[in-house]
Amino acid sequence: MTLKAAFTKKMGSFELDANIEFGNETVAILGASGSGKSMMLKCIAGMLKPDSGTIEVDGRMLFDSVAGINVPPRERGVGMLFQSYALFPNMTVVQNITAGMRPGGGDASRLVGLFRLEGLEKKYPRQLSGGQQQRVATARMLASEPRLILLDEPFSALDSHLKWSIEREIAERLSDFAGTTVLVSHNRDEAYRMSDRIAIMDSGRCSAPTDKHEFFENPRTVPAAVLSGCKNIMKASKSGEREVFVEEWGRHVETASDVPRDTGYLGVRSHAVSLGEGDNTMRCTVRDVIEGPFEHTLMLTVDGPPPCEGRLGTSVLYADVDRRGCKHMPGKGDSIDVSIPKASILLLA
Repeated sequence: MTLKAAFTKKMGSFELDANIEFGNETVAILGASGSGKSMMLKCIAGMLKPDSGTIEVDGRMLFDSVAGINVPPRERGVGMLFQSYALFPNMTVVQNITAGMRPGGGDASRLVGLFRLEGLEKKYPRQLSGGQQQRVATARMLASEPRLILLDEPFSALDSHLKWSIEREIAERLSDFAGTTVLVSHNRDEAYRMSDRIAIMDSGRCSAPTDKHEFFENPRTVPAAVLSGCKNIMKASKSGEREVFVEEWGRHVETASDVPRDTGYLGVRSHAVSLGEGDNTMRCTVRDVIEGPFEHTLMLTVDGPPPCEGRLGTSVLYADVDRRGCKHMPGKGDSIDVSIPKASILLLA
């Protein structure tokens, strides 16, 4: 099973330029709002017509602008689960599920049982909870026996507890799906739990997907680092084989690995910043303390004088501190030493 798509679509001043190839796997596409994630899925599903290019699923051409091919959405064999669920309000649970079936398709009662909807068969969407609506929408999607599944931020409308439960339930149902699943999300944790590989959508362009472990442990670009949850990103330039200069800090910072020539930024995850002396020790002033239930986040300003030429630090450095494991939690205005382990530094293009 393979999804191959290379197409363009312009809407107003925004232009989507998609070039993807996914196999028999679950790929998560992370991106900020307005980056083109949902737009790409709608083009693949046939809800939007690209301006040019091709879309192919498992060797079958669904769209070809040159050959004049544009298969209708219902005939594409693509199942799509929307953020809003898009259930038919005037149809019951069973009617919604059967609406997704092909002529002569399977038995809706099997899906009713699979998604624990017994007793709700004759109810309408307005009579269901958010979780129940989600189950109906998923059952309807699978009723069409799709060859490709597209999930457009399907959990964003659910509260945190229900989201976890439904996410696990859908992941379990999709584990036996022998095809390609594409999940669009802006939630990095959700993407990690649900996918095999992760791609980045930025300004209408989708990166090649990478293994999810590699994506979080070693992002190579600023957009990838931001979407992976890195809070500290500063401009940096190579100043040695294993050293970069951070202008905002006025300091050279040592790294554990060789610095690529195209490095333009340094990234440090907030949980990697340690209190006390160690690698790359810096004196900082606590600008503010953001309290959390299990950890506090320190907003720090690197102060000087710096050990080399350059201006004094003006950017905020975030450090997460376990409030239960810290004997003395620094307070606002305190002057403290922090260190950044060489191995935790992300070198970004």
